[in-house]
Amino acid sequence: MTVDDRIEQAQLLYEQAVFGGDVEPLVAADLGLDAVEADLALARGRVVHARFLDERVEGERELKLFERASDLHRRLGDVRGEGEAAFWVGAFHQVVRDDNDTALPSFTRALELATQAGDHLTMSYALRHLGFIDHVADRLDAARTHFEESTRLRRDLGFLPGVAANLIGLAHLAAQQGHPQDAASLLTEATALAEKTKSHGVLRWVTSTREELNLP
Repeated sequence: MTVDDRIEQAQLLYEQAVFGGDVEPLVAADLGLDAVEADLALARGRVVHARFLDERVEGERELKLFERASDLHRRLGDVRGEGEAAFWVGAFHQVVRDDNDTALPSFTRALELATQAGDHLTMSYALRHLGFIDHVADRLDAARTHFEESTRLRRDLGFLPGVAANLIGLAHLAAQQGHPQDAASLLTEATALAEKTKSHGVLRWVTSTREELNLP
């Protein structure tokens, strides 16, 4: 059911309660509007997060929005939505506040819920960011495993910009483990995918990584 459908249904149930004298269906109206609010909170939170990535200034609403979405989805029994919201709570702590310890349980929970719901996209995000945690902790083999599984899921989904982003992470790992030629090949593929999908932000990441790793 779309957002518009849920709002229209709430309007009909309101009229049924006021003019028809039957208030029992208002419970269903509340549930439908809770679902709308959960989706809206998640969407707004992502917009605030994107603005942070550009401006590097923490948005005061971001965490509250993601936590609200998580709470509503949990109450609604929406496993898929709760898993997605859990990921974004983790992303806030990891990316905005540079706090991997606080982020870790959220990513682990997101992966668990997304796996249960068959949500391969959220699984790929959770695995990617668990890979970042392993990388920072110098658990390079574990980081590679997480990035490779995330990349496999993204290839299966046809999420090519996401594949390209993951290849950059794998290139860092390859270089760090003494395989500069592998790193260069990974960045070449990342470039091709980013150009194909006009992912200019990813192309900038590739350029930065080449300079950082001193690769052609």
